Amino acid sequence: MQPPSSKRWVIAEKISPQADEALTAYPPAIRQILFNRGIEDTLQAQRYMEGKAELADPYLLKDMGATVDRIVWALDHNEKMAVYGDFDVDGVTATVLMVEALRTLGGIVEPYIPNRFEEGYGLNVEALESLAAKGVQLVITVDCGIRSIVEANRANELGIDLIISDHHHPGATLPEGYAVICPKRPGDEYPDKDLAGVGVAYKIAQALFFRRSGSISYADHWLDLVALGTVADMVPLIGENRLMVRKGLHLLRMGQRLGVVSLANAARINLPSLDAGNIGFGLAPRLNAAGRLESAHDAFDLLASKDLQQTGLLAQKLDDQNRERQKQTLEMQTLAEQQLLEAEEELLIFALDPTFNAGLVGLVASKLTERYHRPAIVGTWMEGTVRASCRSIAEFHITQALDECADLMVRHGGHSLAAGFTVREEHLGELKERLVRIAWREMAGSDLRPEIKVDLEIELKDLRPDLLDYLEMLQPTGQNNPGAVFCTRDLEIRYPKTVGNDKTHLKMSVTDGHLIFDSIAFRFGHLLADLPKRVDIAYHFEKNIYNGRETLQLRVIDIRPTGSGD
Repeated sequence: MQPPSSKRWVIAEKISPQADEALTAYPPAIRQILFNRGIEDTLQAQRYMEGKAELADPYLLKDMGATVDRIVWALDHNEKMAVYGDFDVDGVTATVLMVEALRTLGGIVEPYIPNRFEEGYGLNVEALESLAAKGVQLVITVDCGIRSIVEANRANELGIDLIISDHHHPGATLPEGYAVICPKRPGDEYPDKDLAGVGVAYKIAQALFFRRSGSISYADHWLDLVALGTVADMVPLIGENRLMVRKGLHLLRMGQRLGVVSLANAARINLPSLDAGNIGFGLAPRLNAAGRLESAHDAFDLLASKDLQQTGLLAQKLDDQNRERQKQTLEMQTLAEQQLLEAEEELLIFALDPTFNAGLVGLVASKLTERYHRPAIVGTWMEGTVRASCRSIAEFHITQALDECADLMVRHGGHSLAAGFTVREEHLGELKERLVRIAWREMAGSDLRPEIKVDLEIELKDLRPDLLDYLEMLQPTGQNNPGAVFCTRDLEIRYPKTVGNDKTHLKMSVTDGHLIFDSIAFRFGHLLADLPKRVDIAYHFEKNIYNGRETLQLRVIDIRPTGSGD
């Protein structure tokens, strides 16, 4: 199986005359970019660029009233509570947020994050029984639980009131918890359906502080955690998510959380200029490394600690674990791709091996999906079952596909682009056959090449420094809200060379014969020997700061010979 040989460039539709006139306060390039993001009038543009829109009322979430009533009762009667979270960054940040908020309100609460290798994802009966034995009367889940039917029934038998807060897609039947908060549940009126698990936890904190003090804004203290978890979970960075991340980034840059300061130092990230990319590619992988290799408790302790010495030690440990995680991920990816060399061209990638680390299969699936632009399922055997992670593409809703095979699996769940499941060995063959049939039904005939959405075709002379000030106002960018992508055609390449420790990146200059720009193309080093004389490039326009010197730079995301078409 070979990666796609090219990408599709999709040039955005030209701005309408009405929107062009309404957005005259902005330069032409920015007008087009705003139009591409569905913004067509001055008020929309101002709200988007300044990030000043209001967040929706948390009580619009179904069962929020019952949730607040039950938690307030627990606070007033000194009941023991537990916050049960997931072991990824979204789950860990949500757990820290909820525990700290409840303790601020005087609650007696302990965190519970399951071990990925011993307990697996989500609620489990043994953990609930352990918490009940400790006298816990109220369990609040964060970032998990929406499909935990059996576990919710066991909680009821144990006399535990279970409040489920989650953001994953529910199954056909909701668990019978005391309350179930999920913006994706049927009949829920909350306008933004794409909150991360930590975003849902933040909405609960808002409602609690409003009930206790009449001020919803006290919960904003934890928006730094919301930013970390939201970016890390790769939910759409639009609507409320973008607003919360924007505010949270401000708090993170201020260094109010010692653990983040220590982790940024270990990752060599300049905290005062932190952006969403630094979270996604710097902080989040290190926080995730704890749960992928050992236990997520180190990530929890790092974010919750007020001790600078402890956070420094934990940050260094997570940085070391991240390097080991990178090494193991590369080894697993190499083994997975060896399996693909022996496979026929398929619409769905399977890579299963008993030696795979269960904590890293999701990362390998992401790498395979990125490289081959196919849905990928990567898994390993564990005690008579196969535990797998899935990553997908826009053309294939992976969780809906798994729903069609629910009768074969022990458990499953996730989003449109990411999911996980556990299946008994004897059902694996039939599951693979069914998923392959679904993939052919959904994707046969589709142009399965990676797509690059280009905001604007532009000439080099229009890449002025003042344009960068406006591009900065588009931040934070991410999933479903990408950074601005430009393309320029018929350029000459000068001084190309490979850079990086493994020489996988391509550094060069490009010129139209009048202006010349430094350019960097990450992971394009393999093209050095075959670069054409004239090229079209798609790229991000940005500042490059190196050794205190600031220059303009094009960060290239695709290169093609001039005249080869889109």
